[in-house]
Amino acid sequence: MMPSPYPLEAELGMRYYASDAPGIGGRLRSSPEDFVVEELPLPISDPDGPYLICRLTKKNWELQRAVKEIAKRLGISHRRIAWAGTKDKNAVTTQLISIYDVPPEAIGQVHLADISLEVVGRSQHSLALGDLMGNRFDIVIRDCITEDLAERVRTATEAASTGIPNYYGLQRFGVVRPVTHLVGRSILKGDYEGAVVTYVGRAYPLESERAQSARNHFADTRDARAALADLPVQMTYERAMANHLVANPGDYAGALRALPPKLLSLLVSAFQSHLFNCALSSRIDAGLSLTEPEVGDRLLFLNGREDIVSARNRQAALLQIRRGRCRIALFIPGAEPMAPRGPMDEIMQELMQTSGIDATDFERASRFVETKFAGVLRPISLSTGVQADVSGESVRLRFTLPPGHYATTVCREYMKADPYVMI
Repeated sequence: MMPSPYPLEAELGMRYYASDAPGIGGRLRSSPEDFVVEELPLPISDPDGPYLICRLTKKNWELQRAVKEIAKRLGISHRRIAWAGTKDKNAVTTQLISIYDVPPEAIGQVHLADISLEVVGRSQHSLALGDLMGNRFDIVIRDCITEDLAERVRTATEAASTGIPNYYGLQRFGVVRPVTHLVGRSILKGDYEGAVVTYVGRAYPLESERAQSARNHFADTRDARAALADLPVQMTYERAMANHLVANPGDYAGALRALPPKLLSLLVSAFQSHLFNCALSSRIDAGLSLTEPEVGDRLLFLNGREDIVSARNRQAALLQIRRGRCRIALFIPGAEPMAPRGPMDEIMQELMQTSGIDATDFERASRFVETKFAGVLRPISLSTGVQADVSGESVRLRFTLPPGHYATTVCREYMKADPYVMI
C-alpha cells in the first residue's frame, strides 16, 4: 500500500493507494463528454401507479439544480421529484427520476439546454436513494504521463480487479469546497450556528476572490444581510440561508432547514462517510489486509446477509471472500448503539469518541433532519473488471460499479494525482 502525498486526501481519510506503482497522472473531465455515467436501473412495474418514471440525461448540471428547474417548468414543487442516485455535475449522466402526479404529456413542457427527459413508465412508489442496480462508466483521462504508460495502466487494472480501498470519493464531501462532513458534525453536535457558518463562511482557494471575500466576511461578522448582497447569485443554497437569517436573525436552525431536505440529510451522512474513510485507513495503518479477514471482522454477503469472523470460521470466510461471495465490511455507526465485535469496531468507537459524537447525537439529528440515520455496513474493498485502452497521452476506462461506490476512487488508483485535477 502506497501512502497518498496529498494533504486534502489525508484530511478526508483517503490516505492510501492499493498498489505501490507510480500513477499515470493526467486530468479528469477535460470536457463533460470525458466522464459518461449510465445508471443501471431496477425493473419498473405498476403501470397504473401515481409516479411518472422518466429517464433524465443531463450534461454539466448539478442534480439538485436540474431537478429544481424541471419542477419550475412543470409548475410543481421540487419535492415531488426523487431519484435513486446523485450523479456528477461535470459529466454526461443518464438516470431515472420519479415525478409524483404528473401526466406524461406534461414532460413536453420541459425545455432546458443540455437536459432531456423521456417517459419510461409508472410506479406505485417514489424512487429512493439506492434503488438501482449500479452505474456504468466510460471515462477518459487526458494528458497522462507517457513514460511506461501501458505498464502503469496494467498495474492499476490488476489492482482494481483484486481490490482497492473502497473510499468515499472527494465529491462526497464537496468538490470545490470539501466541507459537508464538517457541517454534518456540527449538526450532530447541535451546533447549528457552527454548521451555517461552515457552510456559508468557509472559503477555499479554488473559489473566486469575490466568493472567498463574501464567505470570510460572513465568518467574521455573521452579517447575513452583507452576505446576501455579496455572495454570487449562483450560490443558491448559501443565499437561501442568508435570506432566512435576514428575516429571522439568529435562527440558525431555520437557516439550515432552508436547504433541500435531501441535501440536509447528505450533510449528516457525509460525517458517517468521513468516519468510514478514517477507519479504513486506520486498518491499513495496522498492516491488516483488505481481503484477508481477522477474527472479529464483519462480513457482508451479496444477498445482504451479515456474519462475524471467528477463529472457527476464519478459513471458510477467506474462501468465501476469494470466491467473491462476500467482502470484509466496516460498520458505520448511527442512532443505534453499537456493540463492538472486533478490532475495527473498536477503531470506529475511538474515532467517534475523538469527534465527541455518540448514538444520541444521531438520534437528535434524525429528529432535526427528519431522516433516520441508522448504522450501515460498507465493504472495505472495491473490485471491478476495467477495460482500459491507451491512446497517445489518453487512457479510456470502462467499468461498472454497484450503488454507492465511486468511479473517482477507481480513477484515483490509476492517476495517483492531486485530487483537484479529478474534479
